[in-house]
Amino acid sequence: MSKEKGRLFVISAPSGAGKDTLLNCLLKQRPSLVLSVSATTRAPRPSEKDGQSYYFVTRESFLSMIEAGEFLEHAEYIGEFYGTPKRPIKTHIESGHDVILEIEVQGARQIALLDEEAVTIFIVPPSMDELERRLRHRGTDSEEKLAARLDRARLELEEKQFYMHVVVNDDIKRAVDEIVQIIDSYRDTTSGL
Repeated sequence: MSKEKGRLFVISAPSGAGKDTLLNCLLKQRPSLVLSVSATTRAPRPSEKDGQSYYFVTRESFLSMIEAGEFLEHAEYIGEFYGTPKRPIKTHIESGHDVILEIEVQGARQIALLDEEAVTIFIVPPSMDELERRLRHRGTDSEEKLAARLDRARLELEEKQFYMHVVVNDDIKRAVDEIVQIIDSYRDTTSGL
């Protein structure tokens, strides 16, 4: 009997919706899940580590990786590139591990076209006011970048109907429990990626 393949779960959210916090809680609750590590051209934040948070690469390296076909998906977001390296995802899924892919809307659309069995989940904040409060609390962006993030969030929220599941992050425990229920509901099926 061959080993069952894992499944790809794609999680997206506007910046500041709390997806990193939710994912950290989810991975503590379900350590068997594999969190994909994306590549980016943006500078690391103080708490981020290369190879764990992201693979931090130069713009030139990223463009070379695109040309070589090394990404499952890639997109530009507020002047920086983000992408998902193909090889680790395929290896994990073929080994029977479920993979969580944390990406933005453009990338999620690319994945959905490539793998019709990928499960898409969109995290939304309880309100735009709360989203702005969270972004300001971070203290990592200039007013100009903050305004760009809020404008982008408004556009991304219009895309939520594209996703199979929408989770409101109004309470961390409740939202994580909802994501766990979604993941568990797909456990008996396999991915075609």
